[in-house]
Amino acid sequence: MKIKIILIIFLTLLVFVLIISMLSGSLTYKNKPMSTSNIQTKTAMFAGGCFWCVEADFEKLKGIVSVVSGYAGGNAENPNYENYANGGHREVVEITYDPSVTSYQSLVEHLVFYGDPTDATGSFSDRGVQYAPAIYVENDEERKIAREVIEKVNNSKIYDKPVSIEVLPRSKFWPAEVYHQDYYKKNPLRYNLYRQSSGRDRFINEHKNKAAEKGFLQNYPISNELPADLDFKDYQKPSDETLKNNLSDLQYKVTQEEGAERAFENEYNDNKADGIYVDRISGEPLFSSRDKYDSGTGWPSFVKPIDPERVVLREKKGFLSTITEVRSRYADSHLGHVFDDGPKDRGGKRYCLNSAALLFIPKEEMEVREYGKLMYLFD
Repeated sequence: MKIKIILIIFLTLLVFVLIISMLSGSLTYKNKPMSTSNIQTKTAMFAGGCFWCVEADFEKLKGIVSVVSGYAGGNAENPNYENYANGGHREVVEITYDPSVTSYQSLVEHLVFYGDPTDATGSFSDRGVQYAPAIYVENDEERKIAREVIEKVNNSKIYDKPVSIEVLPRSKFWPAEVYHQDYYKKNPLRYNLYRQSSGRDRFINEHKNKAAEKGFLQNYPISNELPADLDFKDYQKPSDETLKNNLSDLQYKVTQEEGAERAFENEYNDNKADGIYVDRISGEPLFSSRDKYDSGTGWPSFVKPIDPERVVLREKKGFLSTITEVRSRYADSHLGHVFDDGPKDRGGKRYCLNSAALLFIPKEEMEVREYGKLMYLFD
């Protein structure tokens, strides 16, 4: 009997030890950081104006491991968004990259051509030295590359004024607050409104083609993959208060209250330019200009969306008939309605939409606005 009891106790303890061991192993595995493979990464630090935009633009490059927004260049310790300028800091980004994929020279060129390198007193609508462009170098090699790129750009006469980007010794980097990181992903409505009004993209597009003609950006490793944020699976719709503060009365009424704008008195009915139409709130791509046609109704009309999965159709029964509403999938914006009286040779559908629910991205701005993967629509 004693032997049987001892055996039972031994087996119980053995099972207990095994369970603890398995749980420990499982917990250890779950908390183990993911490896970024065996690549030998380097870091770089640049200032280029609003770090929301600089971070978003640098993340388009192949070979980028991470981009973090922050502050640098001043003397004050522990700067934050409220006091960094008073402490002599600028808005900067710290980039971790794979030098076997993208070079330091490519990063410097990216900074030059994706901002205004001639403005030493700010950046577009943001004024003050805290927004002025700068290259923070860590060694003589980086300093040499930075100065060579600047000299080459100046000699090419791409800009009407000389490049005024400062080349400075690299200083301590202070990460910005969490809400500033990946701001363009977390707050696409506010980010897109800010970026569109700043004039940044217009300036970039005015000079980028000229830069390519002068031999720059020839081996520019821009990724053609649609960024994960544009898949919108993790998109969170802004609060109603945020929407009211950032949309016009008409835009709010249309997108949130299923209102309608006046026929012929709207922004895009007569727009014939090449480009895509995205949800005004989320930025999710919805319709292409190649599928737009003049329906004569006074509202922008399309024969089909870019992808049927991008929109949601809802039947609504009225007193005399049933009407099909069109909504965006992720922002859940009311866009308009779809009817069966479209061109027969193009599928017979008419997506009748409200301009107030849409934002037009011209073809020439699609790459810089991170819709480069959709350029195939215009082949």
